[in-house]
Amino acid sequence: MRRGRRHKPLPERARGLLGQLRRWLPARALIVVADSSYAALELLAWCARQARPVTVITRLRLDAALYRPAPARRPGQNGRPRLKGKRLPSLARRLAHARTRWQTCRLSWYGGEVRRLQLATGTAVWYRGGKPPVTLRWVLVRDPKQRFEPQALLSTDLTLSARQIVLYFVRRWSMETTFQEARLYLGLEGQRQWNDLAAARTTPVRLGLFSLVALIVQRQPGWQGAFRRSAWYEKPRPTFSDALAQVRRALWRQLGFWLSEAVVDKQKPTPVLFEHCAELLAYVT
Repeated sequence: MRRGRRHKPLPERARGLLGQLRRWLPARALIVVADSSYAALELLAWCARQARPVTVITRLRLDAALYRPAPARRPGQNGRPRLKGKRLPSLARRLAHARTRWQTCRLSWYGGEVRRLQLATGTAVWYRGGKPPVTLRWVLVRDPKQRFEPQALLSTDLTLSARQIVLYFVRRWSMETTFQEARLYLGLEGQRQWNDLAAARTTPVRLGLFSLVALIVQRQPGWQGAFRRSAWYEKPRPTFSDALAQVRRALWRQLGFWLSEAVVDKQKPTPVLFEHCAELLAYVT
């Protein structure tokens, strides 16, 4: 208990946020892309039960218990309706099975790189004792060059293709890097004011500053190639740290290292010294 309130797990918090979003946008299709922390049967089942279901795309464990759909009930059959059918092979076994059907395609991967990947897909019912069953489409992703470990994704929308599911999931990259760089360079979630009102004020300002810096650099074509490079890391475009450094240098040039008016003998630093100091300070986090 904290502040007199019960602790809520992440899936429960996500359900409250999605419920509010669905009330705001009752007629709009919602596709939620999340990491494995939200691959909870209760959350997935709740999203699928809505009058207009909320599609969830997230990671799936390779050892998840997958089943066929429950068979139809016979007329006059006694007992409770079955929740699942026959057990299916695990996704880990499908990875090693020679009969698994793979389709090869070129997809945009993390960092904007286009890679040649292999996909396998199917539908199943994910069930665990005491939890609600969820019908889903699973997707196995592997790299023929073995640049990353094989992984599995799921979608609660069975009509999505394997390619669409992977493309939706990879879109998380831009959001993840935005929050990571905002925390690293702009102090997001690191402010000393931990009360709710202070966090509600500072967080939008910091994210707005992130967007402002990105837009300023985008509007300056001459800045696109002026960023730090290293021999061991090739980057075709500037990162956010490079963009922030460009904006800092532009603001400092306008100030010109103003000196106090009380000083009679004014001496400004040479341009070389100014540029050297600005280069060092612009990348300070």
